[in-house]
Amino acid sequence: MADERDQVVVTFERREYALTPSQGEVILPTHGRLIHHDPACQHLSDSHGLARFPDPDGLLWRRLIDSAPSENIEARGEFARNLGLLNGTGRPLVGPCGCVLRPLSPTQAGALRPWPLADAVAAFDPGAYAKTLSSMGEAADDIRRAFPWEDWPTLPLQRYALGQGDSAQTRPYCYLLEFGSNALGSIAGGSSIKHLIYQRSQDASWWHDPRYGDVEEAWQAVRTGIVAAVTAAHEGRMADIDAIDAIRSGPSLVSKTLRIYAPEGALPVYGTDHVRHFLQRLTGQPATGLERFALRARLKEAVDTKHYFAGWSYDLVAEFLYWWADPSRTQQIVKIAPGHDASLWEQCLSGGYIAVGWDEVPDLRSYADKEEFLDAFRTALSDEYNGHRPKISAKANEVWKLLSLCPGDLVVANKGTSEILGVGRVKGEGYVWRPELTDHRHTVDVDWDESYAGRLDEPERSWATVTVKDVPAPLWTRIRRAGTVPADAAAGPQRVIAAARPLDPELRPIADALERRGQAVLFGPPGTGKTYTALRFAVRWLGDLSPELPGVDPYAEPGTPAFAAALGALTAAGRLTTVTFHPSYGYEDFVEGFRPVNGGSGGLVLDRTDGVFKRVCAAAAADPGHPYLVVVDELNRGNLPKIFGELITLLEKDKRGYPIVLPLSQQQFTVPDNVSLIGTMNTADRSIRMLDAAIRRRFVFLELLPDSGPLQGCHVDQLHLADLLDVLNQRIRFHLDREKQIGQAFFLPGGAPVDSAAALAAIVRGEILPLLQEYAYDDYALLAAFLGADLIDPDTHTVRDISDEGLITALYTELQLKGSTAE
Repeated sequence: MADERDQVVVTFERREYALTPSQGEVILPTHGRLIHHDPACQHLSDSHGLARFPDPDGLLWRRLIDSAPSENIEARGEFARNLGLLNGTGRPLVGPCGCVLRPLSPTQAGALRPWPLADAVAAFDPGAYAKTLSSMGEAADDIRRAFPWEDWPTLPLQRYALGQGDSAQTRPYCYLLEFGSNALGSIAGGSSIKHLIYQRSQDASWWHDPRYGDVEEAWQAVRTGIVAAVTAAHEGRMADIDAIDAIRSGPSLVSKTLRIYAPEGALPVYGTDHVRHFLQRLTGQPATGLERFALRARLKEAVDTKHYFAGWSYDLVAEFLYWWADPSRTQQIVKIAPGHDASLWEQCLSGGYIAVGWDEVPDLRSYADKEEFLDAFRTALSDEYNGHRPKISAKANEVWKLLSLCPGDLVVANKGTSEILGVGRVKGEGYVWRPELTDHRHTVDVDWDESYAGRLDEPERSWATVTVKDVPAPLWTRIRRAGTVPADAAAGPQRVIAAARPLDPELRPIADALERRGQAVLFGPPGTGKTYTALRFAVRWLGDLSPELPGVDPYAEPGTPAFAAALGALTAAGRLTTVTFHPSYGYEDFVEGFRPVNGGSGGLVLDRTDGVFKRVCAAAAADPGHPYLVVVDELNRGNLPKIFGELITLLEKDKRGYPIVLPLSQQQFTVPDNVSLIGTMNTADRSIRMLDAAIRRRFVFLELLPDSGPLQGCHVDQLHLADLLDVLNQRIRFHLDREKQIGQAFFLPGGAPVDSAAALAAIVRGEILPLLQEYAYDDYALLAAFLGADLIDPDTHTVRDISDEGLITALYTELQLKGSTAE
């Protein structure tokens, strides 16, 4: 096998991989479609007599994956065919095997050295970015023409700030920076606070730093601060910008302003985390102890000292840095229906965009923030949805989702609940308001790929009434299978390594928490999917990082045989361990203790035995190249200080690998870096406030609240399940508290939305009603306030004896028609 000491970290499509360099040639398989670097790779069916392909500079792997996005297998194949890169049956190769690129966790990536800068520069093609650089220059020129630098000392607030009427028409400076100049890099998203001052369109009031007495005083300070920042950058005093208080809350806006007016002073990298990441990659040293613009100054210095970049513009250097070591780790995939019954598909396909309606609310970029947009949406479309607030909020969220789509995200165009028309990769500015269209003016620019056209194996019920909806990883796998994309390029033990997508947005915080602290707790009301999420994360995260394990599909859908097989394989390999805490669970179960065992004469004797966690740590210490995960269900039901003992100290991230002597065995014990722990906790049983303070300090707590998203568009008869969940929880919060809410998992038996009156009635009678009775302490007036008098008789303290269909009608009338107006 290849020597792991030769491996380096490379980044591709928002993922980090361990690269095993080639030895001047790549190995061609007989039947597979992946290139190999290791002749002993277990994915090669025959290690003798395999063909080789010259790779003198060792960069063929990068040229192959750069030839097209991982989703575009056909383009990859065309590149390989033109090069003559074929397998034993004459088929073109489309990606690298795990013996070339192996997915890494951030912790694993931190333990390897980065892909050498010299090798990366040799593989980088500056000519491929000529059009990008030209667009950046043109965008900056356009803004400088509209806002000449000499005008800035006296620039009026009306020409600067968002929120004053239709910003898309008046195009103030902040509008251009956030929405009109994506060629220069995006600062979109989040709150308008990053613009330092803006007007709220709903009441025409101004937001500004409250230290200033009025808006004019605030604007004078902000304008002076921006002028001072650009001047400092021109004079090589970038670090001095950190001392300008008036602009301290707008680092991304100021950084982009420097790209426009002082391009020689800084790189166009706007996120401070990104600056820190690139600086560490270039210098090999952690970038700590510096303020934001001092960091930017240090990054410029690091670039200036590298002879590789001689003659390069800072724009080109930034493009290289994101190609070499992109710190982004998220990608969105959404489905969007192109009109009713796909009536707009041909128009969208030829125009290179996806379009939705709701034209009653204009350009999304004209709103200062999401709250302002939601208010406008409610005002414009309240009658359309009969004033039903949950429905209005859900539809508003669908429209607002378009604004979050960035280049590289994917859009699935669907017709009905089963047909996939194509998949588009978001490009350019992403969201575009097209006033020239007669309707469906909210659009997103995409490059379409019709090779995904096909039909799903099972319909997605919610797609019937939802226009815009997130696509989770399991559904994305089904969509890939539905199209004409070659199946052997996307699944099985020889997965194309570049097809390993970043973690889903709901799983990303768990990975980040484990990276920061080593352990996390998922807490929330019952039915919010805590254990489900922990196990789904385990399969996705461990599966991606264990490509050598047979039977592990990281994209397996919970509830399927493949998911069960993945859990079994990870558990059998020791990478995943699951335990459940309870009141009698102790230190001897988790760490070590005396247990009765059979004696030599047939009796029982006490013998010291290792506990679950100690055994995991021993296995992980012997296998430092792979992650090990312990999932503790019902964490708060155990006596945690007693169970953890001295682990309270060793779980600290900076104490990992630090040895202590266990008091019972007198053995040295450490917790390795590659061991992580996830706990789940039901807050209806016990609040996190009741946990031992030392325990709380050592865990990251991630709250899982009820989410009606998976139920959007799903009905049982006339009752919309999302409305049922949202309104019921609104009433529970009003009468009780947020920790007593009902989770969406109650309505997702087997992972799929309940679909019949009988099944839903059984869930309400057998699961939800008993829980609400417990919450209400048998106060039937309170139960009636939750579910309505048609279902609960507060006088006789009984649940009315009605049919399943009658129960659904009662819930529909009470929770969907009366809705949140009933208290």
